Amino acid sequence: MDLLGLPATQLGPLGAAVGGAVVGLYLLKLRRRRVAVPYARLWERVVKEQPSASLFARLKRLISLLIQLAVVAALVLALGDPRPTGAARAGRNMVVLVDASASMKALDEPGGRIEAARRAVRRLVQQMGPADRMLVAQFDAEVTALAPMTDDVEALDDAASRLTAHDTRGALGRALAFAHDALGELPNPEVILISDGAYDAATLGALGAGHEGHPLRFVGVGRRGRNVAVSAFAVRRYPLDKSRYEVFVEVTSYSAQRENFSLRLAVDGTPLESVRLTLEPGASVRRTLENQTGANQSLEARIVFADGQQDDLAVDDVAWATLPPRRRARVLAVSENNRYLEAALLLDDYLEVTEARRETLASALANGRFDAAVVDLETAPLPPTLPALYLRPGPENSPLARAPALVNAPPGSALGFEQIQRAHPLLRYTSDLEEAHIGRMARYTPGPGDRVLATSLGAPLLVAGQRAEARFAVLAFDVRESDFALLVSWPVLVLNAIDWFAGEDPAYLSSFETGQTWRVPVLEGVAMAAVTSPSGQSIRAPVIDGRAVFFGYEAGLYRVTAGRQTVLVAGNLREPRESQCQPAATLTLGGRRLSAPVPGALGLRRELWRSLLIAVLVVLLAEWATWHRRVTV
Repeated sequence: MDLLGLPATQLGPLGAAVGGAVVGLYLLKLRRRRVAVPYARLWERVVKEQPSASLFARLKRLISLLIQLAVVAALVLALGDPRPTGAARAGRNMVVLVDASASMKALDEPGGRIEAARRAVRRLVQQMGPADRMLVAQFDAEVTALAPMTDDVEALDDAASRLTAHDTRGALGRALAFAHDALGELPNPEVILISDGAYDAATLGALGAGHEGHPLRFVGVGRRGRNVAVSAFAVRRYPLDKSRYEVFVEVTSYSAQRENFSLRLAVDGTPLESVRLTLEPGASVRRTLENQTGANQSLEARIVFADGQQDDLAVDDVAWATLPPRRRARVLAVSENNRYLEAALLLDDYLEVTEARRETLASALANGRFDAAVVDLETAPLPPTLPALYLRPGPENSPLARAPALVNAPPGSALGFEQIQRAHPLLRYTSDLEEAHIGRMARYTPGPGDRVLATSLGAPLLVAGQRAEARFAVLAFDVRESDFALLVSWPVLVLNAIDWFAGEDPAYLSSFETGQTWRVPVLEGVAMAAVTSPSGQSIRAPVIDGRAVFFGYEAGLYRVTAGRQTVLVAGNLREPRESQCQPAATLTLGGRRLSAPVPGALGLRRELWRSLLIAVLVVLLAEWATWHRRVTV
């Protein structure tokens, strides 16, 4: 027997002191209780004639003393935390990593794969040796420790009950790094992975190289992997007619059998289209719906099987997308009869355009509030807080320094767009810029932080940036001295600029991928936004640079409220490795096939001090009962 609490050198004096105190108190206890009888002299005679009865009474008092000393001994021994011999020796230090990614939501196991993982954790806890310790953590896109390194069975069982799968990918590499850090220099380390094994071979081979020092074990869950997924779903407005939009949807079969189902599309809860499809194993089908109207906020694509049943993984049977809310932008157009500019601004019905000339600009600014401005050639200065698209501005009123002279096209050729940065919001959907021919241009010098989005002969042709609180864009030539105004890219550029200024992002994402940090544009200038997840959970999200930043764990529609504005945000599972949910019976990591966990050495895991305290309580209750029955008086 080993003592893991107070040592014997402290328990001995403590027991002697407490035992001596009990004996002293027992010797000084009060005289016997008095009992009234009808005739005292008669009973005194009877007692004197039976001396053996007095001896028996003394013996009963001695038994009571021994019981109290036994109670003291048990309590003192409990302070020493006695364990079976060898329990103090170092056991295994195990980190149990439980896969909580989207594929663990599959329902091919009773209660689902995550419930099978809970049962696996509890089995491992029951198989722990007397000196083993365990840490339980779950991993999805992140790693979360549910119980510290401990031998407390109740804490480990509670950790197993709190395992929860999320609609994200599984970051196995991050989980293995966490296990490596948690084990550190602890003796007898071991990592146990509980998962369905939905990882590709390349990932497993790369991850295994950095974890040779810790033995890896594998517990597989899952029975089959029948699944059909909405693998892609997106919607976008047309640049020149933003009342219309087109929808793209892709469906992929990950089943081992032919699947018959219907793909149903809905707009704001109203059915839009239903298509019957048949897919062979591993096949995909794509559909594009053009020139759609009527969507206010959200669209939904859902898979419904012909037999009325459900595949094993439901989270990717439905996908959502949202359209940015349309609001009327107030635009100030300052020009001298630029018909090309006027025509471009007429293409968007959501623009409220106020036209002004140089001499009426001050009056227009005094009488109205504007979200953006488009300024053609020479004009009076604009307020520093008003975003603007400048079309070859003059040296005095330009946000960029400009050389006085213009640059003409080389003889026999024309200037044109070169080194185009189409990733910028201003140049989205401008596919024919290279076809433009320009007669002459001005030379501008960009400032620190400005971005040159296109050049011509090495000089900036289109520059975007920000001055004070307002964004700006400068086009270095007059569209009337080119054929650029005859291309589709001209009105698209103008409308993109207004959207960039007024807050509607041309790079708007119709849906986000779960398992990532989302940055959702918000229009109100607030510091925090309130986010409601699809399951109803409330999240406080900080607003950084006009975007609410939070992590998306669930697939579905989120509500993001910033100030008085509420927008819908869609999140979808777009991870083929999770949709490919066929479980793996074995797992090979870094070229090594992982073996099953080994049960711990036999022995008593529960602490004996608990049993000692229970025994003390039982003895005290028995002594109390016998005292009242005058057995140990």
